[in-house]
Amino acid sequence: MQSRFLYLILFLVISFTAHSQNGIIRGNIFDNTTGDPIMFGNVILEGTSIGATTDLDGFFSLPEIPAGNYKLISTYVSYDTDTLEVKIAANQILYQRIVLYESAFNLGVVNVSATKEKARSDVQISTLKISSKQLKSLPSTGGEPDIAQYLSVLPGIISSGDQGGQLYIRGGSPIQNKIMLDGMTIYNPFHSIGFFSVFETEIIKNVDVLTGGFNAEHGGRISAVVDIHTKEGNKKRFGGILSGSPFLAKALIEGPIKPFNEKSGTSASFLITGKQSLIDKTSPIFYNYATTDSTGTLPYKFRDIYAKISLLGGKGSKLNLFGFNFTDGVNYSDIAKLNWNSTGGGAKFSVIPPASNLTVDGNISYSKYDIVLDEGDGKPRTSSIEGFSAGLTFKSYHKDSEFKYGFELNGYKTQFKFTNFLNNTIEQIDNTTELSVFSKYKKKWNNLIIEPGVRIIYYASLSQGVVEPRI
Repeated sequence: MQSRFLYLILFLVISFTAHSQNGIIRGNIFDNTTGDPIMFGNVILEGTSIGATTDLDGFFSLPEIPAGNYKLISTYVSYDTDTLEVKIAANQILYQRIVLYESAFNLGVVNVSATKEKARSDVQISTLKISSKQLKSLPSTGGEPDIAQYLSVLPGIISSGDQGGQLYIRGGSPIQNKIMLDGMTIYNPFHSIGFFSVFETEIIKNVDVLTGGFNAEHGGRISAVVDIHTKEGNKKRFGGILSGSPFLAKALIEGPIKPFNEKSGTSASFLITGKQSLIDKTSPIFYNYATTDSTGTLPYKFRDIYAKISLLGGKGSKLNLFGFNFTDGVNYSDIAKLNWNSTGGGAKFSVIPPASNLTVDGNISYSKYDIVLDEGDGKPRTSSIEGFSAGLTFKSYHKDSEFKYGFELNGYKTQFKFTNFLNNTIEQIDNTTELSVFSKYKKKWNNLIIEPGVRIIYYASLSQGVVEPRI
């Protein structure tokens, strides 16, 4: 038995030594014009089968590369191909910053898209990926594209107009859906009018809609996850958008605080966007047939503001700081007034350690949602929920496999207050904290991909833990 154990230890040591003789190439791909990361771009070592697809931050990692000289080829649809000579030594971790230029020639039909390449290495079952371009391609109410209108036409999703756009995804109720904006939970993402969400289409970079099951990195809901990522401000030049319609007016301004430097890879940029409803002002002129109360106007009013500052380090590490304020009101004359206000902010960062195969992502955020219902009795009902979230995620890259693990801490406070028919005030306040740890392993064998994972959640208010295995 002892000899077998010694042979096993020797085998593991030899295997680790052989593995450690290989090097790692990783880096980021950026757009030359704006400095934005290029999502789902392709990188490959010429003459080998070693390649990868960039993530939402334009990051890629090529692990377990034998020492030697290579040509690193980077491609993306409608961009010129970039070829870079690289030399990798044993045990070396090499970082490469790549800048792609838009092609000066018109390309013909492209049969293989970056999204299809991404699908070859990611599990796509019950996952819908939506880009800003797709949102804008759908005919929209009032000429203003919005994700609230786009989601309602997707298979398995039903939208209800009761108190705004309520989503029923594959039979689940709206409260069972988790809506996230840059890692923050948004408690009410839709306005009362139902056609518009709090998210500005112009700043959306990517939307992942997980409709039929999600792995261990997500928790707290049982139906679906809608994960919205916003773009960063233009790192090269100032710009903006100003538009209006009978429904709303909106504006966006973005630009560099410190312009993107291709040599150092550093930059700082900002982005501010806002929209204000006009339907309460324009309805007597354009939609008087739809008004039913004595005021002669449609009773809807809303305003959304979002701001973001992005800092980029020379080795691909980045920090995003953001904040928002969303307000909504509906006034049914002589019946009821409903107003809500949602505010919050946070930070999200990515760290690429220079001497490790790990990447580290983290976030911390706080948000609060207040709602007031004022009926004819003059006794308003109020409720609110506020919460904070913090977490770290670690990810290591290996040949044909990835390992992801981390933890998440969430705290919530809910408050409800109203006066009953006996003129007694009833108030309830609750607090709870959740601590979650998770791990997920992804392995690819040719056309087969498996992703087993496990999430462990501890509920402080119940002094109880739950284990959730997933695959």
